[in-house]
Amino acid sequence: MSTNDNNTNDNNRNDGDDKKKTTRFCMLCRRSERDCGNLITVPPGMTVCSQCLQGLMDRITEMTGKLDPNAAKSTKKDGGDGAKNDETVHTGEVEDTPGDDDGDDKKDGKGMFGGMPFSGIRFVFPDMMQGENARVRPKQKKENSEELPDVMDIKDLPAPHEIKARLDEYVVGQDYAKKVISVAVYNHYKRVRRQEEEQFRDDVVIEKSNMLMIGPTGCGKTYLVQTLARLLNVPLAITDATSLTEAGYIGDDVESVLSKLLANADDDVERAEHGIVFIDEIDKIAKKKNTTSRDVSGESVQQGLLKLLEGAEVEVPVGASSKSAMVPQTTINTKNILFICGGAFPGLDEIVKTRLTKSFTMGFNANLKDSFDKDPDLLAKTTTEDLREFGMIPEFIGRLPMIFALRGLDKEAMKRILTEPKNAILKQYQKLLAMDEVQLKFDDSALDVIAEEAVARDTGARALRSIIEDFMLDIMYEIPKDDTIGTVTITGDYIRKKGAPIIELRA
Repeated sequence: MSTNDNNTNDNNRNDGDDKKKTTRFCMLCRRSERDCGNLITVPPGMTVCSQCLQGLMDRITEMTGKLDPNAAKSTKKDGGDGAKNDETVHTGEVEDTPGDDDGDDKKDGKGMFGGMPFSGIRFVFPDMMQGENARVRPKQKKENSEELPDVMDIKDLPAPHEIKARLDEYVVGQDYAKKVISVAVYNHYKRVRRQEEEQFRDDVVIEKSNMLMIGPTGCGKTYLVQTLARLLNVPLAITDATSLTEAGYIGDDVESVLSKLLANADDDVERAEHGIVFIDEIDKIAKKKNTTSRDVSGESVQQGLLKLLEGAEVEVPVGASSKSAMVPQTTINTKNILFICGGAFPGLDEIVKTRLTKSFTMGFNANLKDSFDKDPDLLAKTTTEDLREFGMIPEFIGRLPMIFALRGLDKEAMKRILTEPKNAILKQYQKLLAMDEVQLKFDDSALDVIAEEAVARDTGARALRSIIEDFMLDIMYEIPKDDTIGTVTITGDYIRKKGAPIIELRA
């Protein structure tokens, strides 16, 4: 292809609105134009990088010489007529078949590759015949969706009190945790903007504030992060620390965390570098005690995560979770990625109790160990010493400067979760029955029974749905049978299986 053709293609890509721009990829190595330079467009719209095209030409020459060494001589005698072969030849332009009278290749004795002898070889290129459809196009947005910025702008970033107010609409309770997260996120993206704008560049370097959330299961750790990323419109990657292992062993490497973030950012490196990574079940990689084998899924994983939390340039595979010679890779800098770690840390409360009571165990003023059994804020008294006793290495704890705890859910919090959030569980079932033109109601006694049973199961808010699914099974099964039912009221006696729901017929 000539230089003028390349310039013409570049001008065509730059025309039009910014919304219609597409990210072009090489159809052979799948690298983006940003990684491999300007792409070459060959008919009928296939985009190839210069390295792959050169390799393809060398391969064609090698294969041609092996299969038919005398092909070059016969081609010169015939004037470059490659259409006399009995097999179909794909040259990247059209499909030449025997008996075709178009004569395009006979005019100058040259095909797309300058009259190179093909010897009847049939070359098939992936996505070649799809034309313009072979390009990677951005996802189509809905007509009513708002255009949101890909990169966080400090001018549009809401203040901490506004972030907390938005979180209050979806998450019940946990006021202290929401306040900490709001301030940390606000300061983090101010730090990102300070590094990018020249007017703020000086000798003062603001460090990154990664977070560690401690709380019992079902208290809302993951839901808080999901809601936060949705409100701020930043890429979010949620991964489980239980699948991570040391490099070289079966399992996912620590770089797979960034692979998920890059995939959620539509393979946009700049957008991914401003995202949020939430590593759940972080307590499962605690250092194993009394073990004689190599700790490949505990302390070794903590050591592998150190460079990610601190900030480093990491080679990440594109489109895959593990590195391979056949998978293209890109470089991501983690200095502007906010890492949030969360875990239930079972047994940590006993460590905290031991530390609080070890100095006063005898006498009239002794602090008994069982005096903290019903303390809802016991995990809030956790220190770095307790985490080291649990099994977290000091280097890992030092890279998570913000450590805070979430409270367990009591009966009143359970009742609020059932009704107050925008996507409350009871509202979901009311919408389901509304599609059958049936109104679903819950009296106060029903809410009390559901909350009491959820607290007794000791699995947090996750117990609410399992309880509701149990007593709603018969109702969801019977209502579609009868078109005369207009209202169904759930009572506490029905949940206790001592009565029936109140059913009202339509007027």
